[in-house]
Amino acid sequence: MRAMFSGLTLAALALAGPGFAQEAADAVAPEVASEGQVQALTDQAMAALDSKAAGQPVAAQNWMVAAANPLAVEAGARVLRNGGSAADAMVAVQVVLGLVEPQSSGLGGGAFLVWYDAATQSLTTLDGRETAPREATPTLFQDENGEPLKFFDAVVGGLSVGTPGTPALLEEAHRRWGRSPWPGLFQDGIRLAEEGFAVSPRLASLIAADADRLSRFPATAEYFLPDGVPLQQGHLLTNPDYAETLRILAREGAAGFYGGEIAADIVSTVRNAPGNPGVLSGVDLALYQVIERAPVCVEYRAYEVCGMGPPSSGALTVGQILGMLNGHDLAALGPDSAEAWRLIGNASRLAFADRGRYMADSDFVPMPTQGLVDPAYLSGRAALLNGPAALTEVAPGSPEFDHALNWADDASIELPSTSHISIVDSYGNVLSMTTTIENGFGSRLMTHGFLLNNELTDFSFRTHKDGVPIANRLEPGKRPRSSMSPTIVLQDGAPVLAIGSPGGSRIIGYVAKSIIAWADWGMDVQQAVALPHLVNRFGTYDVEAGTEAEGLADALTEMGFEVNARDLTSGLHAIEIRDGLRGGADPRREGIALGE
Repeated sequence: MRAMFSGLTLAALALAGPGFAQEAADAVAPEVASEGQVQALTDQAMAALDSKAAGQPVAAQNWMVAAANPLAVEAGARVLRNGGSAADAMVAVQVVLGLVEPQSSGLGGGAFLVWYDAATQSLTTLDGRETAPREATPTLFQDENGEPLKFFDAVVGGLSVGTPGTPALLEEAHRRWGRSPWPGLFQDGIRLAEEGFAVSPRLASLIAADADRLSRFPATAEYFLPDGVPLQQGHLLTNPDYAETLRILAREGAAGFYGGEIAADIVSTVRNAPGNPGVLSGVDLALYQVIERAPVCVEYRAYEVCGMGPPSSGALTVGQILGMLNGHDLAALGPDSAEAWRLIGNASRLAFADRGRYMADSDFVPMPTQGLVDPAYLSGRAALLNGPAALTEVAPGSPEFDHALNWADDASIELPSTSHISIVDSYGNVLSMTTTIENGFGSRLMTHGFLLNNELTDFSFRTHKDGVPIANRLEPGKRPRSSMSPTIVLQDGAPVLAIGSPGGSRIIGYVAKSIIAWADWGMDVQQAVALPHLVNRFGTYDVEAGTEAEGLADALTEMGFEVNARDLTSGLHAIEIRDGLRGGADPRREGIALGE
């Protein structure tokens, strides 16, 4: 690692102050576990926190789990320690995350899962993305004059709620790859919901920042703002309604969520939301299905970088960035080189131009999926990287396309509140899953102890631009485009890295940067996820405030980039699979890696 970034520490990251403006909605301050949490953690988890603080990866031989909250990680670790599979552990991790990190993911949201099966040596992906209700129309987020609603006017309430996919995904993953009895996977979630858990710094800060929106609905306000006061860090919080929901899932499976009392109350909550009712129905819940999709893979150096295809734009856009950089010696340039970041930033802008034009739910719109990652196409796009400066103009390319359709560019907003889970089990299976309710606290609607998503606002609010249709427009049954990028990297057909992050559309930049740091700059997984962020999506180069990344601002400005220093709070969780296991957890958030 070059000197430029060798001094990165938690203290340096802590200089990036809190960024709680929800309209900007892209960052929060770095966090550590609260006192209450620390007291509840095992010695092993405490050692993992110490490793993260020291900038060292966690090492193990048999299994490992990395996720966004120590209590959730410990739940997964217990499953793995008892012989469970990565799919089993994921269920345990997810149900605890939905309790202790409710603003980011949960039963009321959706997820994308990438799975490497050791027995068959094959890779597959499961799409648990939310779907638009059957009664939704393409103009759902437009006013009476046909103009797009303001973002939070659309988000808060029932209008933004899509059919949740997470419970069905948990059950499908367990059906395919589970080894442990299903009911036992909910024990930690039930226990913590009944006995209580300490509110973390991150949760307390986000509640305080979003108190006005959380106060709009009685059930939500009662939980997060008891007596009108935001929950404080360290408060022992119980959620008996969530415990009962988990008992129903443990007893009845996903059918207990998509039918019966829970389903009826979800529909009632959405359709009767005061001021902003939605159109979700019981039929939408009853018809929901997880879809198995082919992974999208791109060659990068000696590796094959694989992830989730449409409706996620993640694997395609990460793959395009890396594919365009294949012809450049980033290793020789190093992470402190402005030239390296010029190449990365320009490649990212080109990839995002294609993303905005072409990427959407391929079940509804024809997509040039193979054409976008074809080596010849990427080589042609990479030619635009030649030269010493920032690209002055960026336009979508013309990938090989077997449909002659014309799409307009999309400008939909995708704000972060998401979580990522990476797991390797003792059988050699590898799981990478990114899970979300979209914006922080989703729609702000709560029922049966969990929040409902606002995923429909990931669609374009406009249907057309200059008379040309937008691929990511809203349609009944369609799944909104996502930037979630759960990734498994292979070498010679075997997995060597599992990685992913939350962060809205910046997820793509966070994951691409970390893979480059690991593959080109020789960093271990903890160094790679902690490396300061520089992200360029649409022209402005965001550099992580309070870190050594700001030292590149002048050089990038001289190259012609508009540079903005800001908080960039990713939540990367990575596991390297070579000569044992090494796990890394993002120091910007509360998570850990744990293994044996």
